[in-house]
Amino acid sequence: MAPSVQEIRRAQRSDGPATILAIGTANPPNCVYQAHYPDYYFRVTNSEHMTELKEKFKRLCDKSMIAKRYMYLTEEMLKENQNLCAYMAPSLDTRQDMVIVEGSKIGQGGSSKGH
Repeated sequence: MAPSVQEIRRAQRSDGPATILAIGTANPPNCVYQAHYPDYYFRVTNSEHMTELKEKFKRLCDKSMIAKRYMYLTEEMLKENQNLCAYMAPSLDTRQDMVIVEGSKIGQGGSSKGH
């Protein structure tokens, strides 16, 4: 005889007081205020000569209702790894290497905030 829907659901779920193991938040250590973000972005991407696009981006940022942007990358890291800022440059390997090292650090920080 085939198992009932209730039996299948019961087998797929935990039972008891430890159903939710943890809820945490993790923010990368660097914060850029939204008002400064267009200047920051165009500076690190060496695109300050694109003044019309920069003005349009400023208007978008002003209307977005975002106050802060948290990011892992610093200006120094972006200068060391120019391929992260260059349009169509192969940067996937560099990004994945960063995620492997720093992703666990950020997650660990988020799990320890609640204690």
